[in-house]
Amino acid sequence: MTQVVRWYPSSQFRGLNRAMDRLFGDFTTTRVRLVGEPSPLTFPVDIAETDSDVTVKATLPGTKPEDVDITVSEGVLTIRGESRHEETDEKENYYRREIRRGAFSRSLPLPANVDEEQAEAEFTDGVLQIRLPKTDDARPKTIKVKAAGGELASAAA
Repeated sequence: MTQVVRWYPSSQFRGLNRAMDRLFGDFTTTRVRLVGEPSPLTFPVDIAETDSDVTVKATLPGTKPEDVDITVSEGVLTIRGESRHEETDEKENYYRREIRRGAFSRSLPLPANVDEEQAEAEFTDGVLQIRLPKTDDARPKTIKVKAAGGELASAAA
């Protein structure tokens, strides 16, 4: 039986990329990163898969729902947006300023074929949750195994 498996060319280089980082250290933050790989300037995500859908959660504190744009194309989910700068008093002298503001973008390869038309997104308390239903061809199918005599085979424990 032939089985079709989705292949992402960049996935073979992720291990090599991590090994090079361990060997040489991350000399610069401007180096090229692979699709879906986090960088110090991106936001964290969780991607989960069930039999029926793929769920992506992204933390985007300080971002408004209307400032977020989500697209899905050819198995890649892209989240773009902007976290706007707060108005600050010119007289304030910051000792430390770590809250990142500005434009952001992240493209994530999805683990299965999804139905883009049925996708749903919700933004609550700085967390973006996207539910992408799988297409019928991506859902697992159970195949019953018959014994040569026509009876159902049973597994012996």
